[in-house]
Amino acid sequence: MPLGPTIVELINRARADLRLGVPVLLGDQGRVALVLAAEMLTPERLAELHALGGDLVLALTRHRADTLKARAYDGDLARVMVPKDASVDWLRALADPADDLRVPMKGPLQTARDGSADLHRAALALTKSAQLLPAALVLPVGSRAALAGAVLTELPLAGLRSQLTRETPLAPVVSARLPMAASQAGRVHIFRPRDGGVEHYAIEIGRPDRAQPVLARLHSACFTGDVLGSLKCDCGPQLRAALAQMGAEGAGVLLYLNQEGRGIGLANKMRAYSLQDQGFDTVEANHRLGFEDDERDFRIGAALLREMGFAQVRLMTNNPRKVTMLNEHGLQVVERVPLQVGATDENRAYLATKAAKSGHLL
Repeated sequence: MPLGPTIVELINRARADLRLGVPVLLGDQGRVALVLAAEMLTPERLAELHALGGDLVLALTRHRADTLKARAYDGDLARVMVPKDASVDWLRALADPADDLRVPMKGPLQTARDGSADLHRAALALTKSAQLLPAALVLPVGSRAALAGAVLTELPLAGLRSQLTRETPLAPVVSARLPMAASQAGRVHIFRPRDGGVEHYAIEIGRPDRAQPVLARLHSACFTGDVLGSLKCDCGPQLRAALAQMGAEGAGVLLYLNQEGRGIGLANKMRAYSLQDQGFDTVEANHRLGFEDDERDFRIGAALLREMGFAQVRLMTNNPRKVTMLNEHGLQVVERVPLQVGATDENRAYLATKAAKSGHLL
């Protein structure tokens, strides 16, 4: 049907459904499963799932499973069998580590070890892409007839997997002059991903020569640091120092990438902050939530620079991973420019963790 949604449009519809607590369908070679985000589960929806029969499973990433002492037989994830008398509160407690220290024992947890985990892996990837906690309820259904005509978003497993991992094409939307404290010769460019994701911005200082290496920074959005002046990180000082240096040199480009909290979103970032208040470092907090150390996609930065006509950069960063990523995706990093500013008593442990566990050169 010409007016029917594409796989990209279906994925965005599915993300919105999950954030509303609405189940979606994943299918592959005759298998069909209902998927719900655990943090959005209600007693009514849980009762509806149980009424359908079958074995309800809570899919958790290996990091969250390790915290809960649940066996991750599938390596990268664990399929926790959900008892028939399980409550919404119990399931949310498995998904959300907020109460782990007060109630550390939630098991024993029985995890599946037989059969394919492909649907569960895709359910976790989709839930994570919606910036929800990576914990997904998965219920195989024998046939769509069992759903009594429910109109649900349905995604093919193969198409979902390839779309969630592909590099996102970006389209320029508009650019306009913006005089700034760092430079009167400022210009802001807005780029919109063609997959329906959030927009990203390029702040161009002066008129950088496309034939020469440009002074550039890939800066991930940090509402708490950039806007509120948080002392827990060095993001705000790095943003301002990078723009100031570009202004002083007369040219540069700062990419402002909307990947808050290393790609997990502001809500999950604040969950991580709450765990840090309990004594966990930034990496440990991410793992307890079920995320990787860093969920950002720096290919976006490479795509933006290429779109703007740059081929060589002097990259302002302390993160070697950014240098490697740009070099692997069509850019040449001719120089790494250190950006060591913003150390405070409140963030010294955070910076030490970035150096020790994430390889930052501080």
